[in-house]
Amino acid sequence: MKITFMGAGSSVFARNVLGDCMCSEALRDSVFALYDIDGERLEQSRTILEAIRKTKGGYGKIECYLGVENRKDALRGANFVINAIQVGLYDPCTIIDFEVPKKYGLRQTIGDTLGIGGIMRGLRTIPVMADFARDMEEVCPDAWFLNYTNPMAILSGYMQRYTGVKTVGLCHSVQTCSSDLFEQLGMEDKLEGRRELIAGINHMAWLLEIKDKDNNDLYPEIKKRIDAKLNDPTFENKVRLEYIKNFGYYCTESSEHNAEYNMFYIKSKYPELIEKYNIPLDEYPRRCIEQIANWKKDYQEMLEKGVREHERSKEYASHIIESIVTNTPYEIGGNVLNEDRLITNLPKEACVEVPCLVNGMGVRPCYVGALPVQCAAMNMTNINVQLLTIEAARTLKKEHIYQAAMLDPHTGSELNIDTIKKMVDDLIEAHGDYLPKYN
Repeated sequence: MKITFMGAGSSVFARNVLGDCMCSEALRDSVFALYDIDGERLEQSRTILEAIRKTKGGYGKIECYLGVENRKDALRGANFVINAIQVGLYDPCTIIDFEVPKKYGLRQTIGDTLGIGGIMRGLRTIPVMADFARDMEEVCPDAWFLNYTNPMAILSGYMQRYTGVKTVGLCHSVQTCSSDLFEQLGMEDKLEGRRELIAGINHMAWLLEIKDKDNNDLYPEIKKRIDAKLNDPTFENKVRLEYIKNFGYYCTESSEHNAEYNMFYIKSKYPELIEKYNIPLDEYPRRCIEQIANWKKDYQEMLEKGVREHERSKEYASHIIESIVTNTPYEIGGNVLNEDRLITNLPKEACVEVPCLVNGMGVRPCYVGALPVQCAAMNMTNINVQLLTIEAARTLKKEHIYQAAMLDPHTGSELNIDTIKKMVDDLIEAHGDYLPKYN
């Protein structure tokens, strides 16, 4: 069996995901194909994964493929393809995504999924993934494409609508949603045996039902406890608790993400909201700088020790692959096309995040039905932007980029139309060859 990792220079993530595979008896004999366009980072990933492989008994084989000219060989005969690319990296593209809008008074926190930063990241990533898809259709047409790259719904949605590649988008937030909430509210005793239903869109899926092991609804107790946290000036997860208070349900993704997915919290006219809700502006650039520094230290330590221990995580990828290979049922929260109206009050073109059953037949999404109307309405404010971004990438019409930016809740609430268009033009110019030419 062959497992190909696209963007293997994402060393920490490649280590975690492929290290998980090496911990699985069913997967450890696989060929692990590492692909990247950065030779130095690729070699670093190879070194650390070889250390894990040897620690785990020396099973399997690691192969490295550098550069676009070797991409097709990296994919050839793959059974599973894991995608974790970042087109344009932190420097220059993430810096551009933050600094250009900042000149127009538009501030962001993460900027990788929605908002103007998410739009631009989607536009520079779709062409690369379209190339992946063409290669996969030729050299590994039956492979599953496990996408971890953001903006999740934009990229997965494009792959699902406009390619023949079997694609599921995977995110960490569903896995930790209810456990994070319980720990923050002092309800850890309810963790074991809990039952939950989560559905919506990536980074804005809703904890629709949450029950304890005895099938008691836990939302009444949750709602009793949120005011104390909202009134605590040191508490950092306030935006999501505000969602419960005003929309009735908890949201999967962090408050720093959700602060920029709507028009409520980052507002130049109300600067006091930043402190009130502990919103970390420019958070993603800070994390990038820290991660780069930490990786250098971690890599050096690994070189000195020569051996790397790894314990299998709860990250979805290895468990999905193992489930398909062994025909062992496994449940995930997956990002899939809504073409079968899995969520009845969201459009069929949308990429939705719903429970999925995985077994030897692949990934099978589950029917959810209608979301509460207010949750569907919140999702639609983001789906509109996602669909327009995909359309811009597909048609190369600049007007759709303008429209996506205008309809983004945060951007549209802060800037007027003429300013939005000028900002988009500046962003396109600053990205240069990282974007195709639009008409």
